[in-house]
Amino acid sequence: MDALGRRIIVAAFDGWNDAGEAASAAAALLRADTEYEVVHAVDPELYFDYQYTRPQIGLDAEGHRTLTWPEARLLRPTQRSDDAEIWLLVGVEPARAWQAFAAEFIDVALREDVTGFVALGSMMSDVPHTRPISVFAGSDNEGVRQALDLERSLYEGPVGILSAIGHAAEGVGIPTASLWASVPHYVAGHTPSPKATLALLDRLQSLTGIEVPRGELAAEAVAWEASIDAAAADDEEMSDYIRQLEQTRDTWDSPEASGDAIAQEFERYLRRGGDGPSKPGRDDPPRR
Repeated sequence: MDALGRRIIVAAFDGWNDAGEAASAAAALLRADTEYEVVHAVDPELYFDYQYTRPQIGLDAEGHRTLTWPEARLLRPTQRSDDAEIWLLVGVEPARAWQAFAAEFIDVALREDVTGFVALGSMMSDVPHTRPISVFAGSDNEGVRQALDLERSLYEGPVGILSAIGHAAEGVGIPTASLWASVPHYVAGHTPSPKATLALLDRLQSLTGIEVPRGELAAEAVAWEASIDAAAADDEEMSDYIRQLEQTRDTWDSPEASGDAIAQEFERYLRRGGDGPSKPGRDDPPRR
């Protein structure tokens, strides 16, 4: 925890970084558990394309029609504490001016003496829904990696807004970490994914040392898994594919797995049409 300090921004955005809505759901649960106040909100006209992220119309409690625009806001707990506390950076991934968007929030973070930044993301992966959801925990900060036993991402390629903000934070001396849950790609019709949300929150608590709420996620995760089991039971091809993913995952996770066994299983995976050398749940996604 000391590596990230006592005032930690946890960031989650709707969009490319949020497979199965796992990250945004985690942030929503954190927000519902604690009373927050807005520290800063961006002007949506500067950063959002309304043809891509359209405003929403609805009814308020009095029955009046209201228009809600895309937003991104930094929130802090209304009840301040001398202990470590979680701030929230939430909203919709912007469509333009990412450098200015990141700089705007980093300026506020510096003004508010924020001490750490944790990005929450989720990605579609070749993993089975029947096994524990893997969460990649990494950092570009060597001190954070050593203190919290995190990994270093070696990914090179396109990224999402979380990476842009994290890069800007590291540039001004705010240490960062990232947590990415792997969501089975074949469950796109079973969104949201409470099992992935639960995995993110469990890892966030172990990373920060701050107690975080889980709500009814444990029961919802069981129901989610059961619904996919039911769908697979009526689809022989899907069932076979899930068994293949389970075999691959179990081979990787087995404590007695030798290098030869892993290589053989990987060769079988490639023959089945796998995309490349990715350990289930640990592949580096473009979003990082």
